[in-house]
Amino acid sequence: MLKGGNAVPRFFIDNICGDTAVITGQDVVHIRRSLRMHVGDNLTLCDGMGNDYNCELTALDGDEISVKVLYRTPTASEPSTAVTLYQGLPKGDKMDLIIQKSVELGVAAIVPVETARSIVRFDSSEKAEKKRRRWQKIADEAAGQSGRGILPRITQPISFKLALEQMSTQRLPVIVFYEGGGQPIVSLIERDIKKLAVVIGPEGGFEPSEIDQLKSMGAKTATLGPRVLRCETAPIAALSVIMALTGNME
Repeated sequence: MLKGGNAVPRFFIDNICGDTAVITGQDVVHIRRSLRMHVGDNLTLCDGMGNDYNCELTALDGDEISVKVLYRTPTASEPSTAVTLYQGLPKGDKMDLIIQKSVELGVAAIVPVETARSIVRFDSSEKAEKKRRRWQKIADEAAGQSGRGILPRITQPISFKLALEQMSTQRLPVIVFYEGGGQPIVSLIERDIKKLAVVIGPEGGFEPSEIDQLKSMGAKTATLGPRVLRCETAPIAALSVIMALTGNME
C-alpha cells in the first residue's frame, strides 16, 4: 500500500482491465483489517507506470476485492527528471538505506556496481538475484510509502566495465560525484533536463583509473562541497540537490 497527501488509500496493482480491477494478496488483508473499508468506499490504484485510477470498492469476496474504475489521471508525485543511480556496492546493509531513501527522493532506477574498491562481491548469479529481489522489495515498499507513481527498478550488481558500456549505449548525461573534486553541481544541472545518470562510489571512493574511464566517455565530475560524505549519504544529498535544481521540490 502507499499513502499520498490525502486520506484516500493508494495501492500498486498491475491487473487493471478497462473499468474494473481485482485486488489480491496482502493488500486485501490491509483493506479488510486495518482500513476496515466497505463497499462504496473510494481508493486509488496505481499501475506502476505513472497512472492513478480513482476507484470505488464494489465487492469483498474472500481473498479478493473488486473495484470499479471511475477515472484515470497521471500520478502527480513523479519527478520530471528520470535519474538512474549507478551506486558502487557498499558493505553491510548500507545499500538498503541508499535504495530506500533514493526511491523516496524520486530515483527512476538503481544499478549496483562492483567497483575496484567495493568490498562486497557476488560469486554466483543465484546470490546476486536473491539480493536483487530483497532490494527490489525495499524499493517497492519505499515507493508505496512515498506515493510514487512507478516502481523504480533495481538491477542485479554489474561490473564497472558493464556499467560504462550501459551508460555509453544509453547516451545519458553522466555526473560522477568524486571525492577528488569537480564542478559545483549547480553548474551541471539544467532545470529542464529529462534524463540523467549519477555515479557514486563505495567506501574509499573511486580509483583514479575509473574516473579517467568515466571522463573519457564524457562524464562530468561534480562535488557536493568541501565535506567528505559517507557513501550512503552522498546519493541522498546528490538526489536532493538534483530534484531541487530541476524544480521537483516545489
